[in-house]
Amino acid sequence: MPGSGLVVLVLGVDGEVLATTPGTETLTGRPPSRLHGRPLDEVVRAPAPWQTLAGRFDPLTAELSRPDGRTIRVRLDVLAVPEGNGARHVVMMAAESAACREDEDEAVVRSLFSQANIGMVIHDADLRVTRLSLPSGAFPPHGEPMVERPLPQPLDELIVPEDADAILERLRGVAATGEPQVNYEQSARLKRTPERERVLSLSSLPLDGGRGQLIGVASVFADVTEQHRSRRRVALLHSAAQRIGVSLDVAKEADELARVLVPDFADLVAVDLSEAVLEGDEPGQVTFGVPTRRVAGASARGRWPDEVIPVGASFRVEHARGIGRYERPATLEPRREDLWVRTTGGASATAVEGRSLVPPEPGSLMVVSLRARGLALGVVALWRYSRSGPFEREDADTAEEVGSRASLGLDNARRYLRERRTVETLQRNLLPQPVFDLKAAQTSGSYVPAGTAAGLGGTWYDVIPLSSARVAFVVGDVAGHGLAAAATMGRLRTAVQTLADLDLAPDELLTRLDDLAIRLADVEPHVEGSAGAVGATCLYCVYDPVTRECEMAAAGRQPPMIVLPGERPEPAPLKPGPVLGVGAAPFELARLSLAPGSTLVMFNDELVAEPTGEPRHGVPAETSEQRIERLRDILAGHGADGLPAEIGQAVLDALQPARSPANDVVLLVARVQALPDGMVASWTYPADPAVVGDARVAVTRQLTEWGLAANAFSTELIVSELVTNAIRWAGGPVGLRLIRDETLIVEVSDPSETQPHLRSPRSTDEGGRGLFLVAQLAHRWGSRYTPSGKTIWTEQPFEGE
Repeated sequence: MPGSGLVVLVLGVDGEVLATTPGTETLTGRPPSRLHGRPLDEVVRAPAPWQTLAGRFDPLTAELSRPDGRTIRVRLDVLAVPEGNGARHVVMMAAESAACREDEDEAVVRSLFSQANIGMVIHDADLRVTRLSLPSGAFPPHGEPMVERPLPQPLDELIVPEDADAILERLRGVAATGEPQVNYEQSARLKRTPERERVLSLSSLPLDGGRGQLIGVASVFADVTEQHRSRRRVALLHSAAQRIGVSLDVAKEADELARVLVPDFADLVAVDLSEAVLEGDEPGQVTFGVPTRRVAGASARGRWPDEVIPVGASFRVEHARGIGRYERPATLEPRREDLWVRTTGGASATAVEGRSLVPPEPGSLMVVSLRARGLALGVVALWRYSRSGPFEREDADTAEEVGSRASLGLDNARRYLRERRTVETLQRNLLPQPVFDLKAAQTSGSYVPAGTAAGLGGTWYDVIPLSSARVAFVVGDVAGHGLAAAATMGRLRTAVQTLADLDLAPDELLTRLDDLAIRLADVEPHVEGSAGAVGATCLYCVYDPVTRECEMAAAGRQPPMIVLPGERPEPAPLKPGPVLGVGAAPFELARLSLAPGSTLVMFNDELVAEPTGEPRHGVPAETSEQRIERLRDILAGHGADGLPAEIGQAVLDALQPARSPANDVVLLVARVQALPDGMVASWTYPADPAVVGDARVAVTRQLTEWGLAANAFSTELIVSELVTNAIRWAGGPVGLRLIRDETLIVEVSDPSETQPHLRSPRSTDEGGRGLFLVAQLAHRWGSRYTPSGKTIWTEQPFEGE
């Protein structure tokens, strides 16, 4: 045994040394020539005669004297030799320390091959399996022999080839480098049961034959399948926690659920949701029989199977036994023949017919119900092909936990969708139609909601027809997003319309709106993420197509851009006041004349705000001043020929191409027009009752010229009553004006600021019937203050049309 330190001596009849093996001098310190023929007793002090020691099984120890005076302890094994050749005994001798090491080495190997929790395998130089020891309870199951043919055998005859190749790659590295590889995990499924998952933790080391040559590789291993499953489950749940529930889009949530489960947990996953969930409505409490859509799917093979219902198809899942709910969220191996699909008609019928819910080939199926707050949102169908092994109860527990998290995310997305659609409906109902075509102006409004999860906010625009063919333009904004902001916007918009009907000047209207915002802030509950009416902004403009004047005032808002024909666009000379709800400085009124064909461009700050986020491609983002200049260039490029809708589209394409701003964007483009001179007739009379007849004659003549003689009688009565009242109660001068717009408008102006009050006269009253008569003859009527007094106006539809 080279390298072991063992020496063998052959003794004669009297115990003399007849022969020795190499290495004797190393142990005894004497060359073989000095030992031959001499009694071994001179060197080794044995505890008894050699013939007495022969055949004993227990190890013997003795003392060996070396020429240098040292004494070492040795271990002896004595064997008797048959008589006839002069030899009587064979003595095997080794230093006791070396012998102890040999014993320990043997004990280690023996222990490794007999451990209940550790397995060991020996490979020869060709990496064939020569010896194999399996831990108790390890594969194969049910006590079946793992090796059907005698060893040695190639490793790929015992475990599936792909697992064997991975292990052999490691072993080749150990054999080539001589360096062990410790604690690496590898799948090791038996070739006879490839569907049964097994994961081993292996440590491999080279076997040295003692002279530097490799004789094989040894590996010790332990079955860590359960630990591997536990870590995989934790990793899956961690991934689900990181990826599911972060989006408020139902389809994205469903797609993320499918991708989380494939390929680490299942080979094929389909997410089927109730149609009600996709609409944001509350689904029922049962899954079967309701309209369902396959919203998402994922396949480990990359391509969706042709024989399986594709993503996007709608259908109903029926159960032959009439089961409407699951006993547990996850159902293992449901009978596929009990489940059948019925089409819902329409475009999806072709996609569903002839296809099944899951692949028809052999495999393992698990169905997980997606439920939240007692509502059945849908199901997740998970499929494993035969080679991946069947789903087990532990897998069902994991799927239930992932499904529970996904259900909450899907329900949150559904509820967000419902709220968003509610806000969209509310805001759509609150906003006016995008295009107005009036005699005074052509307008086009655009609203772009914020491209964030916050969604729609409280930004609005409005076009309000006023008395005397005038028109008001409004652009406003409420801080915050969501239903609360939209509701506050609705309040303010209604208030603006109501105040506009009072024919208030823009500065006075904003003052009253500011008071309203302060009152609303005191009584309305605080909603997080919304500042309510406080901090709201508003721009209010009034254009008169008769005088061609525009009055405007602003509360915390950009002045509009004015585009006069043939001139470069310029901001209106308007100094914005404070935001609403502050009650600070008064609002300033700006008055300017606009030539026919001029364009007003009203917008909120977000349209020209500096973009947020990192610069793209290293190019710095535009500043607000640069974006305003770009807006001026765009408006100048369209001149006076472009339609308001075309101008608005060009502005949004240039400044908001992605249509996903950080906050809402609103844009209102108005092209103003003047009423032709022939559509307006004006007279001024002194405070003399005799002029009432002149006024009636003038009105009748003008109506005849306009072809409105059918309106002459009622108009004469209205003019007679209003001019008479003005002369009687206000004095002169009295102004009379007829305007032919969409209706016939009569205006009577006087220097008094006393507003008339309509009342129902009693039968005994001698007066008070004039204004009542006016109200009966006119379709609408009202009054407004002017810088020199007041104006009472009426509107009548054209008779005979």
